Amino acid sequence: MSPPTIQPARPLPSTPPTSARKVAIAAFVGTAMEWYDFFLFTTAAALVFNAQYFVSDNALTSTLASFATLAVGFVARPIGGLLFGWLGDRIGRRRVLLTTIIAIGIATVLIGLLPNYYSIGVMAPIALIVLRILQGLAVGGEWSGAVTIAAENAPAHERAKYASIPQLGSPVGTILSSGAFFATSAILSEATFDSWGWRIPFLLALPLLGVSVLIRRQLDESPAFEELQKEDAVAESPLRQVFVGAWRQLVVGAAVMLIGAGGFYLVTTFVISYGKRVLGLSSSMLLLATVIAAIIEIPVLISGGRLGTRFGSCRIVAAGALATIVLAFPIFWLIGTAQPVLVVIGMTIGVVAVSYPYAVSGAVLTSLFPVRVRYSGVAVSSNAAGLLSGCVPLIATAVLTVTGDHLWPSAVILIIIGAVALLGAILAPRWSVAEDGLKL
Repeated sequence: MSPPTIQPARPLPSTPPTSARKVAIAAFVGTAMEWYDFFLFTTAAALVFNAQYFVSDNALTSTLASFATLAVGFVARPIGGLLFGWLGDRIGRRRVLLTTIIAIGIATVLIGLLPNYYSIGVMAPIALIVLRILQGLAVGGEWSGAVTIAAENAPAHERAKYASIPQLGSPVGTILSSGAFFATSAILSEATFDSWGWRIPFLLALPLLGVSVLIRRQLDESPAFEELQKEDAVAESPLRQVFVGAWRQLVVGAAVMLIGAGGFYLVTTFVISYGKRVLGLSSSMLLLATVIAAIIEIPVLISGGRLGTRFGSCRIVAAGALATIVLAFPIFWLIGTAQPVLVVIGMTIGVVAVSYPYAVSGAVLTSLFPVRVRYSGVAVSSNAAGLLSGCVPLIATAVLTVTGDHLWPSAVILIIIGAVALLGAILAPRWSVAEDGLKL
């Protein structure tokens, strides 16, 4: 018996631009909350978790343990992608998106309340890992659901434009999280910040959660999924269909996503840790650099979505990947100077380069899978890339330690990431099952 294959979906019902914009903005609000919470953890992993939860006489050992906890969340993400992707294709996008955002917010607030190693001993890092796993599971279904519902509500010829709006959650979440850390560290003394001040940004997730849930509850279900329900055509085994009939699309989707996730963490999270540990730069300066890069990323993502609509999403991924490859060594040369202005410029250039592919990644991934299994396909491919991306800061730190803390291996890692994304951009149109009118 031949394996089941993924058949192209027929054109989606037309959606008025006003409704598409409303849905995309609602999806963005949730992803902003998602990235705020997730980036809080990545920043804290680089700045304070090593001293608060992974106590060791060796600073490098503590840093590696802290980044390992960061990686644990990325290990949980594919599992969450499997679970919530399956649910999204079975019961609908809206209900799953409410569940994921609530779980993310609760886990983040609990991290802010968690006693440290000096208070409860080994239970502290264990509890932190458990909460990180819960956060990772929920994040595994959040972005994929948000970008899916945004794409399915968008006019076919403008899917790249509307599917790029949820990506704005990344820089906005970075600005809010890094800004919260920056403001807290600037107001409080270093000792006070390291002691308890770092908890404030985590506790601020509670009011943000309330706002996100309120907006998400007003979100309508995807008309494409509603049509499947009316026709009793909802997939019974979406994960099986995706893995057996669309494994090529999964690989291509993961390749396209890798640069927006792995490249971003390399030029932000890793650089924050390296800048503080090796270059001797202040936490405030590094956080400010991250905020500046994130502010500039916002118009980059908006323009990337518009360029994807005009020229094709895969061409934008390819152009961004090529730019990343060419700029990799200059980026890390600027960072290695340890001059604050040049470090900010280097991080900003790096973020801009990887953000153009990220802007249109939602359009590319949703084009690879038909409606019946789209949530599952997007979730699996994006979280496979997320799993690899979560290990990037850990790998870069370990490699640099072996090479004497020289930065050139980081540039090589960024080049490899760019090359993988370029290959994905070349192959994506071949394996796409996009509806009529979606330009790749």
